[in-house]
Amino acid sequence: MRMSDEPAHCFAYYCSGHGYGHATRVSAFATHLLSLDPKPTIHIVSSAPEHVFADSIARGALYRHAVIDPVIVQPLAYRVDRQKSVDVLRSFLRLKESKLLQEVQWLKEIGANCVLSDAAFLGCLAAHRAGLPSVLITNFTFDSVYSYLSTSMIDSVSSPQAYEVDAPPLYADPFTSDTPIPLEELAPLVDQIFHGYRYADLLLRLPGAIPIPAFAITPGLPASDWVNPDSRKFTAAVTAHLLDTPSAYILYPSLNSAPHRPRTVVSAPLLVRPPNPSVYTSAGRRRLLASIGIPEDLHDPENTKILIVSFGGQVFHKPRSRVPSAVTTPGVLGKAPGALRPFAKPANSDSYFPDADALANALQHASLHSQGTHFAGALSTLPAPRPLTLARPRAETVRVPAVPRAFGRPRALSQLNIAGAPRAAVPTSPPRPPPPPRFSAVVDPPTPERSPSAAFDAVAEDEEEPLLLPDATWIAIVCGVAQGWGTEGGETLPDAFFVAPRDVYMPDLTAAADVLLGKLGYGTVAECVDACTPFVYVPRPLFVEEHGLRLLLDCEGVGVELSRTSYEVGEWAGAVNEAWAKGRDAKRLKRREGETGKRTKEGRAMAQDVVNWVRRWQTEGENVLSDS
Repeated sequence: MRMSDEPAHCFAYYCSGHGYGHATRVSAFATHLLSLDPKPTIHIVSSAPEHVFADSIARGALYRHAVIDPVIVQPLAYRVDRQKSVDVLRSFLRLKESKLLQEVQWLKEIGANCVLSDAAFLGCLAAHRAGLPSVLITNFTFDSVYSYLSTSMIDSVSSPQAYEVDAPPLYADPFTSDTPIPLEELAPLVDQIFHGYRYADLLLRLPGAIPIPAFAITPGLPASDWVNPDSRKFTAAVTAHLLDTPSAYILYPSLNSAPHRPRTVVSAPLLVRPPNPSVYTSAGRRRLLASIGIPEDLHDPENTKILIVSFGGQVFHKPRSRVPSAVTTPGVLGKAPGALRPFAKPANSDSYFPDADALANALQHASLHSQGTHFAGALSTLPAPRPLTLARPRAETVRVPAVPRAFGRPRALSQLNIAGAPRAAVPTSPPRPPPPPRFSAVVDPPTPERSPSAAFDAVAEDEEEPLLLPDATWIAIVCGVAQGWGTEGGETLPDAFFVAPRDVYMPDLTAAADVLLGKLGYGTVAECVDACTPFVYVPRPLFVEEHGLRLLLDCEGVGVELSRTSYEVGEWAGAVNEAWAKGRDAKRLKRREGETGKRTKEGRAMAQDVVNWVRRWQTEGENVLSDS
């Protein structure tokens, strides 16, 4: 029988609503499935908005909105509210049985042959109730994430104004304290998630993985035991587990009534949206940057370096500005009473993703001066994953150019000087002056008379201010900004800062970038690894997934940590320069090489092998029934 003569399968693909990373890789793999012959039917089920699946929907995927998993509550892009997250989980579990009935009925109505899940446990449970096989495609599961809320490590809340006693509040703290959730409170809730994942038949473990406790018996929950509280890194035993081949794992048996179908863990390739091949050409790069409003004289990568600021779908709000009061001493700005006001979320804003107001605050108050091993048969065509290594030789031998940094006591954030408000898709400023951007200090208004030594001290103190960008050869492109951001009240972004349209295709922008600044999430990390773009990340200490992504960056890319405080006060330049120095050679080679299609070939091979696995699952079931 020819391949095209075989009946096409129908897949229900459950996608977690927590963040863009799940959605982008689900869309990528759905696109690979839809490229097969015969073309399967793909139903994507998620609470994530439809537009984030646009790539696969354009190929024929069907979308259905449904709340099929609880989500972690994040007051900011890199913070977690433990108690509210547990409250959300508890509320979801109260509705679990009614949701299961709805999903089982729907699976039967669409004639599904298999359930794919990333990484909603409800999808695995529904598949079991409907008598279908289920495949988990992920690098982590939410039983680990919720279990980790018991960690004794405290995510201390710091605010930039804390460094200046007299500074007015910049924004309200999203929460005032971080309290671990007792294990006895979490255990019965987490166990329900864990139990749901136990019904999955196959795990396709993506790169950047952490332990998946519903498959491998060890290391087990709670996830807080996986991390050394002193080093804040995985323990040696957990790291060794992740470096081992999945075939060596001792797995939990299947909870399905099918002993002839053993559960399996397989290392999968990187699922990532590919960039447009033209972005690596001079003409393609020019078109991309021109669409954002970057002046033509800033398009040449040999003369201009690009920092992308992106927090994976987080919503940024337009900062308010003020005109600083008159000053009588060089280098010193007076405080305008009442000028610094907290942000308010617009009534019509998209509430799907949590806010990352810290970026808006940093820009608001900144002043830019003119100075697995594969089992036989199934998935056999997948390329063997590159072995993980904890060493990163090139990072150890690179000499990082010096960048002026802020020394001494950190200061309060200062005012962003804004004048004019062009649209996001037009140049936000004329050609930049040569000196790099700096923060201006906000201090108490000076007394009318200052001694020469006092004036000298003020100028010297100004030299300690933090830098956003390393030097005048850099520009920054801010992504994820709401429509109209920066266009009200006669305001504009500072020189060297530009705003990308909301619908910009991030793989293209990541490929064009020299460095990306954001939070550690699978989607951003995968696109940086694919494009050889160094990554400066703000840590999320309460997300256990982060540890697996750091390992991925250690062996496949470049990652440099930027402390939360340095991010919030705008001291980015040192970390950006370090990342660029460590990754510039690989980036230069990637630009010469261009888009090779490697990830697409790997993804299509994985898609074909999943179809073959489902076909064998069905055939084996028929054989068992005939033998009985």
